[in-house]
Amino acid sequence: MHISGRLIGLNQHVEIEVVEGVFSTITEIKENILDPQGVCIAPPLIDIQVNGFAGYDLNNNDVKAADVHQMVKSLWKTGTGFCCPTVVTGSHQRMSRSIQAITTALLKDDTIRSSIIGIHVEGPYISPQDGPRGAHPKEHVRRPNWDEFQRWQEMAEGQIKILTLAPEIEGAIALIEKLTESGVVVAIGHTGAEYQQIQDAIQAGAKMSTHLGNGAHSQIRRHPNYIWDQLAADELYASFIVDGHHLPPSVVKSMFRAKGLERTILVSDAVHLAGLQPGRYQFGNRDIELTSDQSVRLYGTDYLAGAAIELARGVENSVKFAKISLDQAFQLATVRPAGVLGLDNQIGSIQVGRNADYITFQWDKLESKINVLSMVIGGQNRD
Repeated sequence: MHISGRLIGLNQHVEIEVVEGVFSTITEIKENILDPQGVCIAPPLIDIQVNGFAGYDLNNNDVKAADVHQMVKSLWKTGTGFCCPTVVTGSHQRMSRSIQAITTALLKDDTIRSSIIGIHVEGPYISPQDGPRGAHPKEHVRRPNWDEFQRWQEMAEGQIKILTLAPEIEGAIALIEKLTESGVVVAIGHTGAEYQQIQDAIQAGAKMSTHLGNGAHSQIRRHPNYIWDQLAADELYASFIVDGHHLPPSVVKSMFRAKGLERTILVSDAVHLAGLQPGRYQFGNRDIELTSDQSVRLYGTDYLAGAAIELARGVENSVKFAKISLDQAFQLATVRPAGVLGLDNQIGSIQVGRNADYITFQWDKLESKINVLSMVIGGQNRD
């Protein structure tokens, strides 16, 4: 099989040969012999924080493996080929059901297993304060519990790869040390931590900030504060939700520049409402609203309760808001998330000898729009 187009990342027009599901050759060619529609080739997008999509909710009380399967298939159509299904704060039983459903989906279907690169557990060991807690239910926020996490990890057969917590909670630093030693990426999030608590978390092994600038008080002191402190920490990657609601465009641009593109990751933080019609819905036993401008809020409040975009929209918005190139924006949703999980030798870039994982798309430069044409994982179409 041969494909040709502009290869994102190298900014070259190439012809790629795929043999037995592996990239065999990549040859630079002249642009004028390409399809005049201008096909681009890129690695599939990698979303390390996705709670649901297209009506499939990973955090409801009766989630099933089939929901996980359908969510992943729906994401393929948008250009997201790899993901970390995300389990958010809830009772032990409800979080266990979510983890079990994801694990069952992994075990039942090789195609789903190849797309799920780990489970992200966001909470329940987070700040109980209004603001930092975000939309997580206060009644289920609790102190770090290594035994509880081990039960989840055993249930997940070792597939929990990221855990987001607040480092100021009693017992958090000890848990970070144990998680890091076990190979789990620890992310700081939904926190009101002071500078030294963030530094202690980094020393214990914390590696990332989850959706930095969100899960925060609506008003904080000018400086110092936990947003500046995490932005300034070169040891931390930072993920951002670039949907135009969670962070204003000027804040996106400033934060990208402060953190540096080499430590910046795009996430969708999509909930099951992404792709649905505006209206009032239930999410985690809470009333939420999907507005006409695609923001998701706790009903009757200004608190955001997740996002309603796919990761490709975050790539587009990064080009518009931060004034970076398409190639740079793609790295934030491919190379960077692969790197934070230690998978950059397997996914996130197109190289000879690697599995033939790629998307093709058209790029409307004037409108900053991605039109996905095809999704291929391991040489197999996933359209």
